[in-house]
Amino acid sequence: MNSVYTTLLTALAPMVWGTTYFVTTEFLPPDHPLFASLVRSLPAGLIALAITRTLPRGMWWWKSVVLGVLNIGAFFPLLFIAAYHLPGGIAATLGAAQPLVVAVFVVVLLGERLSAWRLIWGLVGIAGIALIVLRSTATLDTLGIAAGLAGAVSMGLGVTLTKRWGRPPGVSALTLAGWQLTAGGLFLLPISLLVEGIPQTIDSPAVLGYTWLGIIGGLLAYTLWFRGIGRIPVTSVAVLGLISPLVAAALGVILLGENLGPVQLVGFSFALAAIVAGQITPRRTGGSGPARNSAASTPTHSPDPRYAAAE
Repeated sequence: MNSVYTTLLTALAPMVWGTTYFVTTEFLPPDHPLFASLVRSLPAGLIALAITRTLPRGMWWWKSVVLGVLNIGAFFPLLFIAAYHLPGGIAATLGAAQPLVVAVFVVVLLGERLSAWRLIWGLVGIAGIALIVLRSTATLDTLGIAAGLAGAVSMGLGVTLTKRWGRPPGVSALTLAGWQLTAGGLFLLPISLLVEGIPQTIDSPAVLGYTWLGIIGGLLAYTLWFRGIGRIPVTSVAVLGLISPLVAAALGVILLGENLGPVQLVGFSFALAAIVAGQITPRRTGGSGPARNSAASTPTHSPDPRYAAAE
C-alpha cells in the first residue's frame, strides 16, 4: 500500500508538467521558453534553500551541479530546441523514449539486469504516444531529432544518477530538489538572458503562469519526483513520465477544443497500459540468486558518513 501511495504521489509530478504547454501558450509572453524555464527553476530552488537552510557539503556540491544540469539546466534547452525544429508530435515521441534510456542506464550504473519487461512496455508506451500526437504531415529535422534524443538521454541519466547517489543523511527531498533547481537555474540564467532576454511585457496572466510553473511545476513537482526516485524503482519512475504528454493531450481536448479520433484513443490505451505495467516488477523464475532490481532500488541516502546535515 505504501508503494502505491508513493507511486501516486510521484505521478503528480508528470501530471503537473503536462500542463506546461497549455500554460505557456495561453498565459505567457510568446517566444520566451528559456526565460520560462529559468523562472520555473531558479526562484523555486532559492525558495527551497530558504526553507530548508541546508547547503551541499563535500562531494554534494559537484553532484548537485551535475544532477541540476542533467535534470533541468540542459534538459530544458534541448526540449525547446526539439520543439522549435520538429512538429510537436515527433518531439513528444522522442521524449517518450526516456524509459528505454533509463532501462539501459540502470544496467550500467545500478548493476541491474536488462529487463525485457521494461523494454517491451517502454516500446508500447512510445507507440501509444506516437499514435496520439504524430500526424502524417510530420517532417523530420536533424538538429531537432538530435536535441530530442539528447534531452531524453540527459533526463534519463539524471534520473538514474539521482537514484544511484541517493541523498545525504538528514537531507530531505525538498532540499535535494532545491539544490538541483538552483544549479539548473544558474546554468540557464546566462543562456536565457543572452538568447531571449526578459519579456517586454509581463501582465497578470503571465504572473499567474510563471507562479504555476515555478511553485507547482518546479518546487512541488520536483520535490515529489525526487522523493519517488528514492523510494520506488527508477525504471518505474521513468515510465510515469509518459503521463505528461497524456495530460497535455487531455487538456487540449478539454480546454482548447481539440479532437481525439479512434487512433488517438488507441494510443491513450497503449500509453496507460505501459504506465501501469511499468509499475509491476515481474517475479523471476529460476536463477541462482535474488534479482538485484529491488536491492538497487531501495537506498535513499548516500553512503558517505562524512556528511551530516541537520534540517
